[in-house]
Amino acid sequence: MSTSEYDSYRPPELDRGRKKRRRGGRPGGRGGGQGWKNRGADGNREMPMVEDVEFSSYYGRAIVKAPPWGDEIALYLFLGGLAGGSSLLGLGAQFSDRPGLRIATRLTAITATGVGGAALVADLGRPERFLNMMRVFKVSSPMSLGTWILSGFGVGSGVLAAIEVDRLTGLRLPLGPLRRILHAFETPAALESALFATPLAAYTGALLGDTAVPTWNAAGRNGLSYVFVSSAAVAAGGTAMALAPVRETGPARLLALVGAAGEAITMDRMKKGMHPAEVDPLEEGEPGHKLHRAEKLLIAGAIGTAAAEVGARVFAKKLGKGAGWKTRAALRAVSAVSGAALAAASAYTRFGVLEAGIESTKDPRHVVEPQRARLEERRARGITGDSITTGV
Repeated sequence: MSTSEYDSYRPPELDRGRKKRRRGGRPGGRGGGQGWKNRGADGNREMPMVEDVEFSSYYGRAIVKAPPWGDEIALYLFLGGLAGGSSLLGLGAQFSDRPGLRIATRLTAITATGVGGAALVADLGRPERFLNMMRVFKVSSPMSLGTWILSGFGVGSGVLAAIEVDRLTGLRLPLGPLRRILHAFETPAALESALFATPLAAYTGALLGDTAVPTWNAAGRNGLSYVFVSSAAVAAGGTAMALAPVRETGPARLLALVGAAGEAITMDRMKKGMHPAEVDPLEEGEPGHKLHRAEKLLIAGAIGTAAAEVGARVFAKKLGKGAGWKTRAALRAVSAVSGAALAAASAYTRFGVLEAGIESTKDPRHVVEPQRARLEERRARGITGDSITTGV
């Protein structure tokens, strides 16, 4: 038996009596195979130098830092979509002579813009920080563009709301000679707010997708903006159904049904394009519960909307000539409940997506597994000479 100066570092060999030590790991085999897995640290035998890989990070810290965004931002995401969709409905109501729908959508748009802006400022901490964001205009920054989109939309929406309030008060606002000028700007203001409406509903999807947060980034690459635009249509159509007369909300019902179908399709396609580890936060935990609730409310609201549309078409003549109160009350109740369900579904979607992204930063698995999958995919496609596949 040979000795060396390193023998003192070896752990003592256990006494195993007459039991013969197996060489190699595979039963009936000799050496090779998987025998290295069965070798322990006793004696001078080999032992695995790397234990089973666990997805941890440096000193247990998260690989990606979670953004400090709370419910204020989730509320802003929902209200921004609601304001944009309502503005488009208001423009259509103006041109199709639906005063009840026009008033409801314009007041909804300005209310959502005001409350959403207040939520955004509350998240920023101080109002002047919002003004500071307007000192620059950066095309490549969704946040910079969003600031200007929200401001531009708010100007047109504010003019339209002032016009509607003036009408509702019987032209009694103390406007003086400005009344004629204000009302002259109705159509230009409606077109201006409609111009910013779709970008307002969509840019928040690009904003989340532009971050390093695993689930948001993957969702942004797979159509999160389309999900948000569809969700905005659902929210605007549902809110208009709940606030405006049934005989005028045909366009709102149509918008809500198209939005519901669009949200279901785009959400499904978005998840299929993402890695399973990136989808998990959208389906598990509290964010998953919110998105499941959104799905159920969306289905229930869509069914109720379709029923209201059928009822409105069947009783169209009676609604125009003064139908019985039972018919009107039944249709009004179905329309209001369905609309509220759709609006709630849209809110749950925004809150669920925001919380799922924050949740995905807490587990390194959501970062490591998709990155390794993308690396192997690039290597399988023969891309082996860049810094990503070589690690240089």
